[in-house]
Amino acid sequence: MAFKKTSSEIQISSGLAESGPNTFTQLEVDLSLSPLDNEIFVVTAVDLDLDFPSPVAATNTLVKGSVSTTSQTSAQGINNSNVLASGRTAIQAAGFVDGGVGFSQLGLTVPTGDVDYIGIIATNNFFIQVQGTANTAAKRVNCRVYGYRARADASTYAALVQSEVLSA
Repeated sequence: MAFKKTSSEIQISSGLAESGPNTFTQLEVDLSLSPLDNEIFVVTAVDLDLDFPSPVAATNTLVKGSVSTTSQTSAQGINNSNVLASGRTAIQAAGFVDGGVGFSQLGLTVPTGDVDYIGIIATNNFFIQVQGTANTAAKRVNCRVYGYRARADASTYAALVQSEVLSA
């Protein structure tokens, strides 16, 4: 491996509420990594907890949340390579006179199989996003990121930072 673990497993918990109903909102979480020491954060798992959407008769409502290594302009799915985890809760009520039927969808927070980590954060921060659709109140996402600090060799560190910055 091109990096060496320098801490035990740690958890970083945070939460974010929309600044207003159905308004994309993003929070930057500072990791306080040391670039002089080529310090990185190796993500081993992410857990997302999303608010339920508002039950509105005859209206589809949605709450999306994501955790990413770079700043985003909307809550993203795991099809974006910078996204470590994503989740979505929805109520499908269009065409119904009542509150409809609820659904939840989470991008796998810990992949199945034998993997050592799900992502590496080489810059000093990660981002949490939340975005609702057709809700009557602002919605919230809470997350917990699991991982450990590590020190990368110089060439690996340079490649990781360049890759993260260029994909922003």
